[in-house]
Amino acid sequence: MASVEGCSLALSSIEGSRSEVDLAALVEAYSSLLFRVAHSVLRSGAEAEDVVQDVFVRVLEHRQSLSSVRDMRVWLVRIAWNLSLDRRRRVRPEQFDEGFAESLVAKSLPADKALDEARRMRAVLREMERLPKAERHVLLLSVVEELGTAEMAEVLGRSESAVRALLFRARTRLRERLEEGGCA
Repeated sequence: MASVEGCSLALSSIEGSRSEVDLAALVEAYSSLLFRVAHSVLRSGAEAEDVVQDVFVRVLEHRQSLSSVRDMRVWLVRIAWNLSLDRRRRVRPEQFDEGFAESLVAKSLPADKALDEARRMRAVLREMERLPKAERHVLLLSVVEELGTAEMAEVLGRSESAVRALLFRARTRLRERLEEGGCA
């Protein structure tokens, strides 16, 4: 039985045979994705790291019921998403961290282009913060996390058609606001 510091998780496969899911493998496979999810909501590296750790604590707490998880990736993202939203409501008011925009700019750009791109990203993120909460959430999951419609629907607990409608409205509203502000 594989383990990390004495922790391994037994998981039944679809066929009903026993197989093991190594916690270290889950951490290695999903920690960067979960960090991006948390960071996109919290805009703080330290807070995002705390959320990622909390996600894997939840995995350990629910190890008995892991066999019922259909899609581990979506399940973990949903936990990270909900923990991030809870933490943001408790710890931080709705505000924008200026350093987040710079973290999204490609490192290979020349300095002048990187500054211009960071300015543009700050404007986009500021306008995203002004969107209604449901629209902002689908936009974050779609653009920053690159989740598909079905995955977003599962994370948000909505139908796929509702997610597509929200995404359309969010993109349209964001485009209009950026054009009004001269950032498009």
